[in-house]
Amino acid sequence: MYSLFEIRRALANPARIGLECNRLYYRRGYQRDYNLDGVDIFAEEWDTLIILDACRYDLFTKRSTLPGEPEVRYSRGSGTAEFLRGNVANRDLRDTVYVTANPQLYRYRDDFKARFHDVIHVWMEDGWDEHYGTVLPETTTQYALDAAERYPDKRLLVHYLQPHYPFIGADTEFDKGHLEAPDKGDSFWLRLTSGELAVAPEVVWDAYAKNLDFVLPYVKSLLEEFEGRTVVTSDHGNLINERVFPIPMRVWGHPKGIHVEHLIKVPWLVSEAGTRKTITAGDPARAEQTVDEEVVTDRLESLGYV
Repeated sequence: MYSLFEIRRALANPARIGLECNRLYYRRGYQRDYNLDGVDIFAEEWDTLIILDACRYDLFTKRSTLPGEPEVRYSRGSGTAEFLRGNVANRDLRDTVYVTANPQLYRYRDDFKARFHDVIHVWMEDGWDEHYGTVLPETTTQYALDAAERYPDKRLLVHYLQPHYPFIGADTEFDKGHLEAPDKGDSFWLRLTSGELAVAPEVVWDAYAKNLDFVLPYVKSLLEEFEGRTVVTSDHGNLINERVFPIPMRVWGHPKGIHVEHLIKVPWLVSEAGTRKTITAGDPARAEQTVDEEVVTDRLESLGYV
């Protein structure tokens, strides 16, 4: 459900009005909190699930250097928070350790109330790269390897930020404002959608694709390291100036509640190696990590959220 503040903010921007009307359609008048037709990731068979943030299916099939052919799944959300709401909210996941470079679970922790055995927030002080304004894939990889060694009897959920904005693998200028001063107004993607920022779709696609190229070798290293059944997927896709309906408009990014194909169609690549894990549930391993809310806000702004 959306707050009065969010509705008023939508009405203040023509692009937001169109997005909100389309969101009303897909959310059935806000009666749905997420895409009910999407896959329940915890009902699937895996020992390790690797999430590539904002990686659409067609990009993955064109650029993947990983062994195997991806299947298709449909996500429960067109944004990370919606994906998490549909998969982890109010669930007992004490057989799972979540290693995440994305702050969204922490942002909505009081709302989602998910019970993991442990949550390792890579994006907090030690894992955040100030130069690029994101969490680099090598950092997420090391945290994942450490968690696998520490928790050999738990399912491991590893959430990379790439290919999600910001574009660390591209020599571009239009997307680097988050490095000097995170935008305090509309997000990077909304400025593209509204026409405030004008960039050719092929230029953004190339930067987006290079972000995936940057992370794939690290994912491959995990596939080579981990035994059992490892799946590579995404939480949602990303629009690059594609037209959405029923209110026809061209959209960039991954606005929540817009359940069109390029936002909810995601890869599902299965890798089998060695023996499956023996998974057991356990009480939370430690007290929840905490950080100042200003840090959370700054991280989210750097990643293109408002």
